[in-house]
Amino acid sequence: MYDTKTPARTVAMPTTRGLTRPVLVSAVFFMVVTGIAYPLATTGVASIFFPGQARGSLIERDGQVIGSGMIGQYFAKPEYFHGRPSTTVGTDPNDPSKTIDQPYNAASSGASNQGVLSKKLLDAAGERARAYRQENGLATDAPVPVDAATASASGLDPHISVANARLQAGRVAKIRELSAGVVLTLVEQHTQGRQFGLLGDPRVNVLELNLALDAAGKASSVAQ
Repeated sequence: MYDTKTPARTVAMPTTRGLTRPVLVSAVFFMVVTGIAYPLATTGVASIFFPGQARGSLIERDGQVIGSGMIGQYFAKPEYFHGRPSTTVGTDPNDPSKTIDQPYNAASSGASNQGVLSKKLLDAAGERARAYRQENGLATDAPVPVDAATASASGLDPHISVANARLQAGRVAKIRELSAGVVLTLVEQHTQGRQFGLLGDPRVNVLELNLALDAAGKASSVAQ
């Protein structure tokens, strides 16, 4: 009796054998190119032309790395400039099954994902605005910069607007017993312009500004 399955097996087996080698070769080739060669090439080029950025835009003080110019840090003390609100969370050390607020947690970058009509978002922004006015000695109806009342999409924004920094300058100067002119000069010195002169808005890196404040305070103490 004629076996109709035999020809099918005879044809299929050589076809499969013929595909195995090119499939494996192409898989290894693209793994080497995209997984090894390309990352090494881009890292090498970046290290040559943009060494600081390639190493994470690290900021050092007294020879120790204390942060990155690309990731914000949480400042709560009144003698420091405060960054943009952050809604990142982290694991509760007392209960690993729960999360708690951890501002500027780089391992959990993200926003609240609340829409513009969200009552929770509007209430939070309103409360931040009230706290900001009280903290900086502003009138109860004074305009508040949007970056002082709302969080960024990443929750890690290291910058604040120039208007935000200027409104905080009076509080910082008073507590540190520095002249307002000195603090405003530091704000101006640490203001970054628009990228390529076109993109974004002028902004102030909070960590760099606070480090400059500490240095100015030391200089003032020595002068006295």
